Parts: sequence; C-alpha cells; structure tokens
Amino acid sequence: MRLLLVAMLCAMTATVTIAPLDAQENDRATAIFAGGCFWCVEADFDKISGVLETTSGYIGGEVPNPSYEQVAAKKTGHHEAVRITYDPEKVSYEELLTAFWHSIDPTDGGGQFCDRGEPYESGVFVLGPKQRELAKKSREEVEAELGTEVATTIEEGGIFYPAEEYHQNYYQKNSLSYQFYRWNCGRNNRVEEVWANQAYKGIPKD
Repeated sequence: MRLLLVAMLCAMTATVTIAPLDAQENDRATAIFAGGCFWCVEADFDKISGVLETTSGYIGGEVPNPSYEQVAAKKTGHHEAVRITYDPEKVSYEELLTAFWHSIDPTDGGGQFCDRGEPYESGVFVLGPKQRELAKKSREEVEAELGTEVATTIEEGGIFYPAEEYHQNYYQKNSLSYQFYRWNCGRNNRVEEVWANQAYKGIPKD
C-alpha cells in the first residue's frame, strides 16, 4: 500500500544531501530512531514539546546516497529512520526514548507492523557513549516492563541521508492517504495491544 502511494507522488524527487551528526550543539541536540515507517515516527515525535524538527531519512546501510526505491527494495542495508532535533532544556533524551519505545512494537525483530524486512526494523542509533548508556538502560527497563526480550537494536549512528522531499512531513502534506496507510497497517492497534494503557506514553494525544 505505501509503495503504491509513493509511486503516485514521486514523479520528481529532491536531491539528497548528507547531514552531519552531532549529539549536541549549543542549545540543540539530536536523536535518531528507526521505528518502521518514517512518516509515522515523524508524526508522533512532532507532537512532543521541545522537539524542534524531525527529518525522515536513511541510516545504517552501505550504499551512498540511497533512494527510497533502493531502500524499500532491501538493496542497501539502510533503515528508514527519523532524525529528531530537540531542545534538551525542554525535553530530555530519556524522555524521547520513553516515547520511542511506547510508540513501536519492540518485540518484533522482522520489521514493524505491516512493513517487513530490514528497512523497517526498529533501532536506536546512538551518537556517543552517553546516548548508548541511556539507550541500553532504557531497553533493559522495557524488557522488565514487558516481561520479554526486546528485538530493537542499539547501533552506532553513521551517515544519515535525508529522504526525498516528498517524504518530509508527509502526514501533513497528504493527510488522508497517511491516515489510511497508518490505519491499514495496523500500527495503532498493535501498539495498544503491546502496551495497553501505556501505549504512546510521552506523546501527547491529538
């Protein structure tokens, strides 16, 4: 379904530029999460006070400057991911981790919801030892909370390639098709099944 939606929208694609990665610079900090469809991750994190910007993109693969079609075809090793720029005075990395875990199915190692395969596997891409320490601690807490092993990986952040322009803020630019995709993919239902009354903890409701 999502590939069909994309095919209808991508007659022209934007040039992709490589974005530098810094855990924190002045009053702005960066977090990178892969939680399946980046449209949905972007939509969720844009609701959080203190998040300044979200960028959909690709990380963790071997092919330079990958296109969406290459990534979706599982030819590059990349994950769909979202780079989150935030104000650490207003929201902490730990709070973003809480929101991330409670907006995905961390027990699923084969993708997320209806999207299957490596591009849609969940992961925390850490920028430095402090983020790694916090991510590992939070994963242990999630395993204790759920009473089961977590499949979500913790990986070193590498080069983050912003996705094509038509993917950015897709949920705002194509609201109806986005809402249908999210419902049809079963994202909300599965998150609620996994987390019950803790579903979407840390993410304000609409």
